[in-house]
Amino acid sequence: MAKKDPAKPSRIKQILESYTMTKKSDPRIGLWLLGSFVLAAAAGFALMVLVFPNNLVFPSVFGFLLGTFAVLIVFGRRAQTAALKGIEGQPGAAAAALGMLRRGWQTDPAIAFTKQQDVVHRLVGPPGIVLIGEGNPNRLKPLMSAERRKHERVVSETPIHEVYVGNGPGEIPLKKLVKAVTKLGRELKPAAMTDVLARLKALDANRSIAPIPKGPMPTSMKGARSNMRGR
Repeated sequence: MAKKDPAKPSRIKQILESYTMTKKSDPRIGLWLLGSFVLAAAAGFALMVLVFPNNLVFPSVFGFLLGTFAVLIVFGRRAQTAALKGIEGQPGAAAAALGMLRRGWQTDPAIAFTKQQDVVHRLVGPPGIVLIGEGNPNRLKPLMSAERRKHERVVSETPIHEVYVGNGPGEIPLKKLVKAVTKLGRELKPAAMTDVLARLKALDANRSIAPIPKGPMPTSMKGARSNMRGR
């Protein structure tokens, strides 16, 4: 039997910490959770009463479970939004947000950047290659164009998309980034992804060594996501 790591917080503690962090930017989180539980539980109870009119036990249990499930969904989404809001504007925030993607994607943060902390990240997944830029659009455009040309030389047959993160015209807000990239289509099959990643590895090996931009650069939200799930 595996021993529990005393340094690892319990699931309940993780959930409470995540709730506390979320409440700072979302003061109404408690009302949202209560409302979602009541509505879902009432709907589930009413539905089961119609199916089992002479038995209130099963409708009550079903209503409670449905209400709990609704709370988990609402809490997960609002905690996710709060986590993104907390890192918005930091260099590397886009790479951190992309950590919310499920399996089948690979994120390579900061493959190119400027001294002013404009950053280009690379995402490889079903749509192909997605170059994601965050920073000043005027400085990013030549940087993105240069990266596109480099990638086209080694993976010319793979679709390459460009996405700019921000709140300006033609940019994708950070909170909508994951949804936006998943809607780019499914053009790269899993079998071909291995070959693409191998070619990109060779491309990256030839890059000149340069210091990473100074300042905070979150590269993963797995911790926040684990807290949402309670593990």
